[in-house]
Amino acid sequence: MLSSCESVPATMRAAVYRGEGRIAVEELETPCLESGEILIRVESCGICHTDLKKIEYNLLPPPRIYGHETAGMVAAVAPDVTAYVPGDRVIVFHHVPCGECFYCSRHLYAQCPQYKRVGVTAGYEPAGGGFSQYVRVMDWIVRRGIEKIPAGVSFDQACWVEPVNTCLKGVRMIAPQPNEVVAILGQGPIGLIFTMLVSGSGASVLASDTIPFRRDLSEGFGAEAYDPRLSDFETRIRSLTAGRGADAVIVATNAKGLVDQALKISRPGAKILLFAQTSVTERVEISGSDICVGERILLGSYSADVDLQAESAHLVFSGELPLEKLISHRVALADIERGIEIALHPGERSLKVVVRPQEAV
Repeated sequence: MLSSCESVPATMRAAVYRGEGRIAVEELETPCLESGEILIRVESCGICHTDLKKIEYNLLPPPRIYGHETAGMVAAVAPDVTAYVPGDRVIVFHHVPCGECFYCSRHLYAQCPQYKRVGVTAGYEPAGGGFSQYVRVMDWIVRRGIEKIPAGVSFDQACWVEPVNTCLKGVRMIAPQPNEVVAILGQGPIGLIFTMLVSGSGASVLASDTIPFRRDLSEGFGAEAYDPRLSDFETRIRSLTAGRGADAVIVATNAKGLVDQALKISRPGAKILLFAQTSVTERVEISGSDICVGERILLGSYSADVDLQAESAHLVFSGELPLEKLISHRVALADIERGIEIALHPGERSLKVVVRPQEAV
């Protein structure tokens, strides 16, 4: 080990997944660095639903420290690192592709074997580590997976870069046009980002969510928003498209029956983007005829795209997307169990939960 951590505490606090849905805030050794690595003091880390699924459904063996929507300050660097210095404010991606393999040559970065390796850790099997006070960033992430945060941009705003990247990737896949109608199912934090991005393309956005507060926000971001349990959602889509159905549908949540609904409200030849169906335990039952005879295109989009890294950072840092409006709760690390409970079981006015590991309760 190259000891480059003399200026940071020897120990830190971290929220450790211990299995069976249990998280324990524990004191651990602060990671030290190997060649090419940096240490980040975590200031803000969003709670993502992929982390929630891993915790709730015990998808990966413990112990692990989750959290990957990470923004913070460089605390230490290995002696051979010159691109960053202590005090730099940064966000970090936890996956970066090799750029040379079969999948990278086809722009399928999330399928790259190197991409599947997590390159940010607070200890144990690397799992992102953002639910801790410090994370160690491995050399291949240092080379391609970090963006500096401009002055005047808060850490809470900056931690949105990774989720915005994933949504921008999905939007590019469906390529909405100004004369098209796009339906977005679910207006949680991810669905609302999709609404912002698709509205910016000039397409008409019709969104659905069962929570009135989220529908109100959605309309403020350019959509017409409806309760999916009522018939007026589909009726309005039909009225805007001469009865055809939506040109594209984004399934931004994993509630039962939504993929079937997406097919029902879309026109023949429409693109259906599955974005929230990330657990191997989830099963989707649909009519094969709706795809085959209806000539619909079923798409999947997962994780971030390194080619969109700078663009997604600009969207966040410029304030073009009003993302801090989506933060409903900020919790200290010691209070992370409450934050996870809020994210798992959203109330009438809850949206994004951000963990602030340096704060006291």
